[in-house]
Amino acid sequence: MLLQEERYVLKWLSQYGTMTKVQVIKMLQKPEQTALKIIRNLVREQRIAELNNGEILAIDELCKVNDKTEAAIWVLAQFADKVRPLAHYPATYPSQLFFLKQNVGYEVVVLQEGEEHLARLLPASAEVKYIFVVENVDMITRIPLPEAKCLFATVEYQENAEPSVRFYSEGKDG
Repeated sequence: MLLQEERYVLKWLSQYGTMTKVQVIKMLQKPEQTALKIIRNLVREQRIAELNNGEILAIDELCKVNDKTEAAIWVLAQFADKVRPLAHYPATYPSQLFFLKQNVGYEVVVLQEGEEHLARLLPASAEVKYIFVVENVDMITRIPLPEAKCLFATVEYQENAEPSVRFYSEGKDG
């Protein structure tokens, strides 16, 4: 029988395909050694696979990393202590991820340079807040914003370290 936390990891990987080991550790909200033990057990039982020298966890060896989903999960991980373990899942294109935080729905939309126009596909909503993850803050002014509350974020990858996630609102530091 699986532990509750092991079921969480299996559910997340089933939804997203891959996650970094650091993301899983953050999302579990357990001491690092406990989280690593949960991961080791799942790998040992061949329920999940390790890719890229163990840095990436996947539901199986054939999964490929989706950069946009990975960036969206880094944003989600910033709220791990405020989001229930099963209160997030993949969203409808062009969004990558949806989560509930304190009964408010958030959609994470990762836009690469030149994809700002995809924001036109998002519906107006009074119930959902959009978090646009952009490559650089200059992109913010070029996004045609839906009639909804919008936040912005950047995910800055650093060699051999957890990425830095920075939030902005209305074009200002947030």
